[in-house]
Amino acid sequence: MESTIIKIQKGSPADGRKISVGDKLVRINGHKIYDVLDYKFYAYDSKLLLEIHNEAGIRFVQIVKEPGEDLGLEFESYLMDKAKACANKCVFCFVDQLPRGMRKTLYFKDDDARLSFLQGNYITLTNLSEREFQRIMDLHISPINVSVHAADPEMRCLLLGNKNAGKGIEMMRRLKDAGIIMNCQVVCCPGLNDGDQLAYTMQELEKLYPEVNSVSIVPVGLTTHREGLYQLKPYDAKSAGETIDLVEAFGRKCLYKHGSQIFFCADELYLKAKRDLPDDDWYEGYPQLENGVGLIRLLITEFEETYKTIKPDYKSFTAVTGVSAAPFIEELLNTAKIKYPALEGKVVPIINDFFGHTIDVAGLVTGGDIIKQLDGEEIGERLLVPRNMLRHGEGVFLDDITIEDLEEKFGVPVRIVEQDGNDLAKAFLGL
Repeated sequence: MESTIIKIQKGSPADGRKISVGDKLVRINGHKIYDVLDYKFYAYDSKLLLEIHNEAGIRFVQIVKEPGEDLGLEFESYLMDKAKACANKCVFCFVDQLPRGMRKTLYFKDDDARLSFLQGNYITLTNLSEREFQRIMDLHISPINVSVHAADPEMRCLLLGNKNAGKGIEMMRRLKDAGIIMNCQVVCCPGLNDGDQLAYTMQELEKLYPEVNSVSIVPVGLTTHREGLYQLKPYDAKSAGETIDLVEAFGRKCLYKHGSQIFFCADELYLKAKRDLPDDDWYEGYPQLENGVGLIRLLITEFEETYKTIKPDYKSFTAVTGVSAAPFIEELLNTAKIKYPALEGKVVPIINDFFGHTIDVAGLVTGGDIIKQLDGEEIGERLLVPRNMLRHGEGVFLDDITIEDLEEKFGVPVRIVEQDGNDLAKAFLGL
């Protein structure tokens, strides 16, 4: 148990008590603290009795605070435990398609219910013990994000490469009965879990509404690094269009019946099918934004709300993005140039040589490809880079190239653009 206290926040309820850095938190109000979920749940109450262990022995500390107020303890490990590794061998796993020689953390596959609740990670439910599964229901850990992929047990076992995967829908029924809200994901692989299989999956998930709150249909991503892996087919315009038609037709039935479509296709399917994106109100508040559902539409909507209100600072720039998003970003830039004719900027789509040209989203563009493809180009006074190209919370690309490397190479400051249209407008106009 990695519950060693490494910091006590000043002014917090735990500050000034008989608690020291290096102590271990073992129980709260008699409940054993296994990890961060236990800590957050049992520390919610106003009157607490903490059992603290250290080399000198055991002591008890009473704390009175406001309900829900954080105790102010920080631990050796965020989870107070080790992250659970994935027990599956998914035929479409993106980690298995990474080239060799990248940093070790990129090859770790997590499948941890705690990270689903706390950070929005998707889990398959295949590696939970009965105690852990029951705890989700007992503590009412909600919402959680579930990777479903298929409702048919045999197909789900095939897709996840796990003989226990067929119990997925059964486990989700138990979560529904406990009132646990679930946002779900289906990574769709042509010839496997699309067509009739996808129709069956949607039918089974609809039965779990409203606890199954939303479901994203995401096309499988295939890199060129698939030696020895399951032979999968990429989506083309025809198959993407067929999947969109199937999902939208079922979504219309759900909208009439439940007041929600429940099922949403990722932007990438519309781009592959060469179809217009749905309007803003179609997305019902964007419940699946993290899965790329409505990301571009929201970007456009926010940009159009913002760019006319800004007093520009005319600094020339180059904005990089993925191949799929480039036409939309360029259209927004041209829209801004109509109002501000003195604006000097260009959008450059970066072809993904690192992972393969079938990967065309901005979030998988590497720093090395940017450097190679902008070499010799006129950059202007600034280089704009979207936040989703970078490692979370850091200025590092997937290939370990840094923002500083780009600035040194091109001799201009790099402006990191957040994933919203408001910041994109500000970045274009020099703020």
